[in-house]
Amino acid sequence: MRWIGFRVAMGLAWLRRLFSEKHVEEPAPAAWGHAIEALPFYGALGADERTKLRTLAYAFSREKSWEGCGGLEVTDAMRVTISAQACLLILNLSHRFYRRVESILLYPSAYRAPDHDVPRAGEAWVRGPVVLAWDEAYEGGRDPDDGRNTVFHEFAHKLDMLDDFADGTPPLAAREHYERWERIVGREYENLVDRAQRGKAALLDTYGATNPAEFFAVATECFFEKPRAMRDRHGELYELLRAFYAQDPARRELEGASVLRHRGRRRGRF
Repeated sequence: MRWIGFRVAMGLAWLRRLFSEKHVEEPAPAAWGHAIEALPFYGALGADERTKLRTLAYAFSREKSWEGCGGLEVTDAMRVTISAQACLLILNLSHRFYRRVESILLYPSAYRAPDHDVPRAGEAWVRGPVVLAWDEAYEGGRDPDDGRNTVFHEFAHKLDMLDDFADGTPPLAAREHYERWERIVGREYENLVDRAQRGKAALLDTYGATNPAEFFAVATECFFEKPRAMRDRHGELYELLRAFYAQDPARRELEGASVLRHRGRRRGRF
């Protein structure tokens, strides 16, 4: 009986993998792109990156279960907006990094968890759903440089939780990488805790001083939303995240600014 159960489990895993891979190979329909193009960070991507993000986000939106809560009706535009933000994190990683994400629950706005009195904008469960307040997810996607993005934050938690622990360390490529991660992140975390306790301003949201898991999620928000400031003020931390995410948003931001300046000079000639 155990062997039969094992074979059934393996068969279901193979079907899920096949289904997932099939979706990733399907291009997003043209009409689907209007919502994703409204996200400011999308325009900063290169042409190949935009195509890749659209394909990943479309697959993500189809693979996952979406549920409206508090009377909210989930629309395609909502799925696109959240999927694109979530998939920016795994743009150069495998889409299998979100294999533990099976469902996304959406509330219209901040909600109260049963065991907490403080309203929440989002949360992620180790072996459960990602829960988001739609208004926060929407606003976060349309303000690309305030250093705060609920979708980035909660999906960073899901990357951290791939080993079934929320400890602020996502899966890394080699053992020696963990030693460097612990050294640099440990130092940066302690510095943020110190600044938070002394009421000092910091580039990283001081909510990251709550624990190492929140630090990683907050650092991810900053990495994608304030990359140049992070690179200049927290260079080693920036390099860690650049290596993990296999992206360099600071360089991307500089190249985008250069293009805009070039276009401005060309317009000035006429």
